[in-house]
Amino acid sequence: MKLVSAALISLGTLTAAIAETGSGPARASTPASILSSADVRSVAPALDKYTQDNLLGDLWKRPGLSPRDRSIVTLSVLIARSQTIEMPFHLALALDNGVKPAEISEIITHLAFYSGWGNATAAVAVAKDIFAQRGVRPDQLPPASPTPLPLDQASEQNRATRVQADVGPISQGLVNDTGRLLFNDLWLRPDLAPRDRSLVTVSSLIAGGQVAQIPYHLGRAMDNGLTQEQASEVISHIAFYAGWPNAFSTVPVAKTVFESRKK
Repeated sequence: MKLVSAALISLGTLTAAIAETGSGPARASTPASILSSADVRSVAPALDKYTQDNLLGDLWKRPGLSPRDRSIVTLSVLIARSQTIEMPFHLALALDNGVKPAEISEIITHLAFYSGWGNATAAVAVAKDIFAQRGVRPDQLPPASPTPLPLDQASEQNRATRVQADVGPISQGLVNDTGRLLFNDLWLRPDLAPRDRSLVTVSSLIAGGQVAQIPYHLGRAMDNGLTQEQASEVISHIAFYAGWPNAFSTVPVAKTVFESRKK
């Protein structure tokens, strides 16, 4: 599989047509974006060049993350920042890269809690059209109340004790909702693997500049199977989609997490 230049690109990021190379059926076409390459060149020729050379020609081809992981990271950033103009292309690309409709559904639901309900519902408005175009059936979506994954009782007790001590004196309601809704419900939904759920969370936190929350969630991501090399490439990838300052603000936090895990 490879990314090739498309006639249409979204403003501010890559847009490429995805084609199957070699034998086998052609992949489903991605939807047209709002702006053509000519539109972008008429305003910012350098932007088009960076898109073709650095995003298409480099970032999405790097081996540090799989195309599926890059799609999960990119979707998480776009949803967290409510950048809906780029969502149609990247939702379709995610499906082409092996992200299942149920997983996209769970990403959107998860980010309602981590980036806000409005951002999640804005993503629903875009995703429903892509799902309709791709013929996604109701039975391909996760149930509202599935059988949860097993809870690691010791780990959850440790988390709950720390949060109670730190947050309870300020907002007991926040403590209660965090335990009940997030860690005893949302994080146990089975249609998004714990590693991928962590990848979504870390990506959204970086995109939002929420550095105070990154140490816990990056450590949890690595506990869930994200490697240090993959985490490093996540930061590099997000620089293009959420800006260099957010990526650089993450570096000292990630350094602390990486070093603490070597002890």
